[in-house]
Amino acid sequence: MQTAAQVDMTADVSGNRLFNKDLAPVKIKERNWNTYNFAALWIGMAHCIPTYMLAAGLIALGMNWKQAIFTITLGNLIVLIPILLNAHPGTKYGIPFPVLARASFGTWGANIPALLRAGVATGWFGINTFIGGAALNNFMITLVPGWKSLGGSFSIAGLSLPALITFMVFWAVQIWIIYKGMNAIRIFENWAAPLVLVMATALLIYVISKAGLGPIMSDPGKLQNFKDFFPVFVPSLTGMVAFWATLSLNIPDFTRFGKGQKEQMIGQTVGLLPTMTIFSSMGVIITSATVVLYGKAMWDPSEILLKFSNPFVLLFSLFGILVASVSVNIAANIVSPANDFSNLAPKHISFKTGGLITGIIGILIMPWKLMTNAGDYIFNWLGVYSGFLGPIAAILIADYFVLRKKELIVEDLYKDEGGEYGYTRGFNIAAIIALVAGIFVALIGKIVPSLGWLFSYAWFVGFAVAFVVYIALMKGMPQTFNAGRTLKRTMAN
Repeated sequence: MQTAAQVDMTADVSGNRLFNKDLAPVKIKERNWNTYNFAALWIGMAHCIPTYMLAAGLIALGMNWKQAIFTITLGNLIVLIPILLNAHPGTKYGIPFPVLARASFGTWGANIPALLRAGVATGWFGINTFIGGAALNNFMITLVPGWKSLGGSFSIAGLSLPALITFMVFWAVQIWIIYKGMNAIRIFENWAAPLVLVMATALLIYVISKAGLGPIMSDPGKLQNFKDFFPVFVPSLTGMVAFWATLSLNIPDFTRFGKGQKEQMIGQTVGLLPTMTIFSSMGVIITSATVVLYGKAMWDPSEILLKFSNPFVLLFSLFGILVASVSVNIAANIVSPANDFSNLAPKHISFKTGGLITGIIGILIMPWKLMTNAGDYIFNWLGVYSGFLGPIAAILIADYFVLRKKELIVEDLYKDEGGEYGYTRGFNIAAIIALVAGIFVALIGKIVPSLGWLFSYAWFVGFAVAFVVYIALMKGMPQTFNAGRTLKRTMAN
């Protein structure tokens, strides 16, 4: 029985070239993700080394620990809003992100936001794979000292032979899990989340018992007045929003498996907000203690764990770090681009093939070159891509909630012609104009110094501009942009 909360597709469009079994709506009887599954998903993704090290970048920019944690928490509270909004159609209709994007961008135009999202994901996939591979390499050096000299001075693109081997081993493990399918991912996230939390808590208790809270906790920071703090706070807040802005787009890839709206909303809220705040705080406390224990601030947990000499502790620690890195990488950075690449040619590219494409690109971008210092990471990498993702989120939300009032014709999302979302040869020009306008305003400050303040607010200004432009174009000239029958009727009312 269909309800207002969830809808099954009734028409058979399996022969359409926009359809494959990986992009098909999930039937209600097959939606088995509950509140714990969604909470575990976010706990598993947030309990990763980049989250642990997130406060490090802010403290390196001059913030004290309170300012850093406040910035991180506020950023995640803000990004939770578009996450929950875009999650709704996934749960109601059982559709993934690239299929949802067809409603606003057109059946073929949806490839534009899908590829933009996929591009960011491949970057993140590469970064997390490099972090996980580096942790594995460090542990190998500790357990087998001769490992470090393997291959001598031989290197490829800046990676030594040992580093290259561990990078590729870590890469292969993730691709293997993706080939097992979404249910395997759900099961993996369920047990990975508590394991990583237990490990981090054990490390926290150990360092506090040995060194107390340490000097970083008492450091007042370099930004003690508002005039100094605000110019750093704004782009940093944008970076924190950008940290999960990717998931604010493709969250339907997961909520399509949800039992209901209540389960996904509560699970995501409980899983994201406390986890990011607590885990970042743990990173600050543990790092502060390392100053007392080892004479320097050690923000990389794998570096701290290498101080332990017990081989069993080392192996268990290695396992925990690898699980944490795999957990976030698979959920956040492979599932979405796998679907996005599949959306390019559904009859030829499956979810598994899309995941393999993601993995290959993640190698080619040489991610070790993206993480050179905190400024480049927060202000450039996070800031630039937030200028692309904010406008996309705005268009999806404006179309679904404001214009369509949460009503979609699911079968038409899989028709390449003659359907509600065909627009002009499969492209909605209004959405493309709004996207370009949002990206332009968000990133113009990157090349025009006098408008640099706009880049500091990249996600926010991009979202606002695209939201307003899209609604104005669609409401003002629905005939010009070939808005579908249902949309015209909804706007008329």
